[in-house]
Amino acid sequence: MWKKYQMPETVDQLLEILAVSGEQTKIIAGGTDLMVEIRNGKWPKLETVIDISRVRDLDAIYQDEEGLIHIQAMVTHNDVLKSDMLRKYASPLYQACYKVATPQLRNRATVVGNLVTASPANDTITPLMAMDAALVLVSAAGERTVRLNEFYLGVRKTVLKSDEFVKEIVFRPLKECQKGSFNKQALRKTQAISVLNCCVLLELVDGVILNSAVTMGSVAPTIIHSQAAESYLRGKKLNSEVAKTASELAAGEIKPISDIRGGADYRSYMMQVLVEDALLEILENKQDLKVPDKPITLSKGSEWSPVASEDWDQEHLMTSINGEKYELSGPFNDTLLNLVRERVGFTGTKVGCEEGECGACTLYLDGQAVVSCLVPAPRAHRASIVTIEGLTTNGELHPIQQEFINHGAVQCGYCTPGFVMAAAKLIEEKPELTERDIKDGISGNLCRCTGYYKIVEAIEAAFRASRGE
Repeated sequence: MWKKYQMPETVDQLLEILAVSGEQTKIIAGGTDLMVEIRNGKWPKLETVIDISRVRDLDAIYQDEEGLIHIQAMVTHNDVLKSDMLRKYASPLYQACYKVATPQLRNRATVVGNLVTASPANDTITPLMAMDAALVLVSAAGERTVRLNEFYLGVRKTVLKSDEFVKEIVFRPLKECQKGSFNKQALRKTQAISVLNCCVLLELVDGVILNSAVTMGSVAPTIIHSQAAESYLRGKKLNSEVAKTASELAAGEIKPISDIRGGADYRSYMMQVLVEDALLEILENKQDLKVPDKPITLSKGSEWSPVASEDWDQEHLMTSINGEKYELSGPFNDTLLNLVRERVGFTGTKVGCEEGECGACTLYLDGQAVVSCLVPAPRAHRASIVTIEGLTTNGELHPIQQEFINHGAVQCGYCTPGFVMAAAKLIEEKPELTERDIKDGISGNLCRCTGYYKIVEAIEAAFRASRGE
């Protein structure tokens, strides 16, 4: 997969590595896209992977003295969903992050990584472009700021140089009079790439639109603005007729392709629907109701585990699995999934899709539920890992394990460990549990033979049992 795996501890160390690494080098943060690409042979000459997950001072969300909001390189989608500031001042981005993948993937996938991947179907680009965000690009030679709409050159192409990394996203917070709505069309509710998406951002005073942004994704090589809809909306009083006309103008500007996810005619029609829906949601002030008050993250009790760069030597790995210390010898050019199964022998964690789709390989990494097939094995160094074998205490089953038995929530059982791990973290996270919480919590896990009714019943029963009911 790779020949050398680097884990810098500081930005300076990262820049030193980038300066001499050359073209056959990839930066990995969450790895939810890159690990799939590596496995599928997209980077056959890959020499070096630079893991920035342990770099200090890259995981903050903050507002500077000028009022600008900064989202740094290691901020994940779930970090966004934990931020009251972003919910208030970057609501379209907040909505988009909730629509991305599943809780396990959102614990690893970073917002910056979603931008750098440069797919026109990526969800966070659309709202950030509507908000006129900029990126801070840093190399050993210095830094430069590039507006997001100038960052993209085409599909999977950006202005980022081989010796640069994106340090942070910067944008102005939304004003009280600004309202935004993000919508996406996909083939299923979760874990789905956008067939298309859009963001509508309006500045409204007494119902009149002073300024507008309408951005559209998966309908061109890059995210685009609907200039016709934006121009039409300015100065109009928002109502259903205005919403309909603006949506028609937006749909009329695009010339999408047909692919496996949707035809061109379908995309054109659905873009009109999405834009109109977004405008009506703003009109009725319903745009923020699409996200629960406390989105599920499956990350309660998560801890960041620092590692000294000189401690990592490519050949020796020290980790904790289910409370026991392990010292392992290399090489480590594989996944965390294979490390815990093949090297250590915790086979309860199952090999499924190996693309982050099924959730069978869910375990806890530093307290967060993740799909281990997309985590590089070296990330286990100096980390705390819990597999399904570690849920038992003194030989006693965890309530969720017991209730899966009591309710017959298994058939072939292959997917069960992943469901149990997600459900156990869900029960830990939520003081109250709704049916929506349960469905969100297990949205990253697929069962092909049991069905979900008994699984939901088992989770409900386990929650009650864990509270002594």
